[in-house]
Amino acid sequence: MNKVIYILEDDESIREIITYTLTSSGFTVFSFSTSKEMYEKINQKIPNIILLDIMLSSSETGIDIIKRLKTNLSTKFIPVIFLTAKSTEIDKAYGLDIGADDYITKPFGVLELVARVKAVLRRYEKNETGIHYKDIFINLESKQLFKSNEEISLTFKEFELFMYLYENIGVVISRDSLLDKIWGMDFFGERRTVDVHIRALRQKLSDSAENPIYIKTIRGYGYMLVKE
Repeated sequence: MNKVIYILEDDESIREIITYTLTSSGFTVFSFSTSKEMYEKINQKIPNIILLDIMLSSSETGIDIIKRLKTNLSTKFIPVIFLTAKSTEIDKAYGLDIGADDYITKPFGVLELVARVKAVLRRYEKNETGIHYKDIFINLESKQLFKSNEEISLTFKEFELFMYLYENIGVVISRDSLLDKIWGMDFFGERRTVDVHIRALRQKLSDSAENPIYIKTIRGYGYMLVKE
């Protein structure tokens, strides 16, 4: 799955150069000139990393934005790289101290930028404690699911069911396979058990069988988690 990068930079020429460079390197890139635009996109899809200018022309600075991101449950684990003309050691130390994963000063070389983005992503792949899917964040350590920053209380079986569908995203899983995988071969229940739990999941996620955002029904066979 392609890594998704969000760029918040109010200088159009810099934004275009970064977007072109990262897109050419195989990333899926969305760029924004205002924090409002970026927040709206985050509510639709959580990125793998954010490149954030500190000195924005809007009322909200990069410092304000990263503080906001790090206090929200569904965005606190997104790695952030600051892009800034502020190059003193104190500025860098402060940026890293408040949660930035790297600090790149302008002007910078595009090859260096790509290398440092990849380096941060590699660190997160090794230390990842959660996964992002659409507007959902799943904390793998605590086994909690958050939708648009709000925790959705799931039973253990509901959580297992969602995770199994996520692990096979885009693949249709039969009711029999779900019954065997989640409830085990020694379970003597009916296929309807799967349907009941899928219905409960949909209700909690505000999903719909008719217009599925997350879980799609394959009539007469089983279910599939919709690809992003």
